[in-house]
Amino acid sequence: MRQAPPPFLLFRCSFVLGPLLLLLACSPSSANARAVPSSAGDSPVAEHIRVAAAAAANGTSAVAPAVPAPPPVVIIVERHHHFHRELVIASVLASVAIVAIILSTFYAWVLWRRSRRLADGKAYRSSDTARGIMLVPILSKFSSLKTSRKGLVAMIEYPTLEAATGKFSESNVLGVGGFGCVYKAVFDGGVTAAVKRLEGGGPECEKEFENELDLLGRIRHPNIVSLLGFCVHEGNHYIVYELMEKGSLDTQLHGPSHGSALSWHIRMKIALDMARGLEYLHEHCSPPVIHRDLKSSNILLDLDFNAKISDFGLAVTSGNIDKGSMNLSGTLGYVAPEYLLDGKLTEKSDVYAFGVVLLELLMGRKPVEKMSQTQCQSIVTWAMPQLTDRSKLPNIVDPVIRDTMDPKHLYQVAAVAVLCVQPEPSYRPLITDVLHSLVPLVPVELGGTLRVAEPPSPNLKHSPC
Repeated sequence: MRQAPPPFLLFRCSFVLGPLLLLLACSPSSANARAVPSSAGDSPVAEHIRVAAAAAANGTSAVAPAVPAPPPVVIIVERHHHFHRELVIASVLASVAIVAIILSTFYAWVLWRRSRRLADGKAYRSSDTARGIMLVPILSKFSSLKTSRKGLVAMIEYPTLEAATGKFSESNVLGVGGFGCVYKAVFDGGVTAAVKRLEGGGPECEKEFENELDLLGRIRHPNIVSLLGFCVHEGNHYIVYELMEKGSLDTQLHGPSHGSALSWHIRMKIALDMARGLEYLHEHCSPPVIHRDLKSSNILLDLDFNAKISDFGLAVTSGNIDKGSMNLSGTLGYVAPEYLLDGKLTEKSDVYAFGVVLLELLMGRKPVEKMSQTQCQSIVTWAMPQLTDRSKLPNIVDPVIRDTMDPKHLYQVAAVAVLCVQPEPSYRPLITDVLHSLVPLVPVELGGTLRVAEPPSPNLKHSPC
């Protein structure tokens, strides 16, 4: 006895064969509707007529047989389904619309990214001036400007500089250095700037002039002075910078005020700004830039004591250091021992100079002091034994700020300074490490992370650390 197939198999067969049968039944096998008879023989009506005719011929009457009802005629109507073509056309149009939407969205996204990139670049280029001073827009007000091959650096005609500085009047002198003088300039419209005049000429002067224009023309950072323009006239070279109203750190520390305007927190802010500027030169410029002449007179301060590094005439890139052809340059007291003795120059040479400036901020003393007519003493040599002795350290701090800081912060700054001025370059920290050490010592409102609730108590100076 054969076993009946399982119900689910029947269901699957009916599920598959049902639509097939329906499709075959509805398939357009002929162009017009046609009738299909129920059998292949004569119809019942024709048979009835045939029997009646035979009876009449024989003269007999015959009883007509019962005629069954004719079977139903199945009429298959063939319908032309035009909606298949319409469905294909609609699908194609929908696909085209979707692709168009995707492409337009992608194009809009590309335009948005490009506009954001341009906006960010403009914001970054203008962020180096806290008061909104721009590079080219300011100078474009003057009809005497000409396009220069130095990119964003504008060339200013000499008569414009002469008029802005009062014919380089002594009353407008901001500072004097080995290169010449720096003058205050007031251009039409009240725009102020600083003009450095490099006197003497010669190959070295020309080289430093070109070097500074090249570097500052490419560098944009809030803690690096902004270059506005330049001029060459009768052998003299002029460089126009943004004006830093508070002058140099050297003037503030060792000038008539003797650092009275520099509180402990302001001094730490200046050190932090210096570290940020150096970190940009060492870590974010490609190739890295070594300043080579970092000192307090090259640290400029604006009205809010924001510090900016200036004077890039001696700066070099790490990829262009040639020990044989590079002349020994720098300022006595700030030059690293390995560079002074062996001519070895690295980013750690700038770290050494930073440590010397940090000692100036800490003690208020010059980097080299004259002991007698024939003898000078370095601040590093004099301070090193006392910097590592916590009992002596408070006594060598600048009297202007003495007892105004948390002793823990004082010891931490002294430790950073000691590391920076180590004779062996490998023992000195990277400027990034110095930066991270100083950030917690500067109040939040001055750019650090320190939250100052109230001034430290004088009793804290004797508390253990």
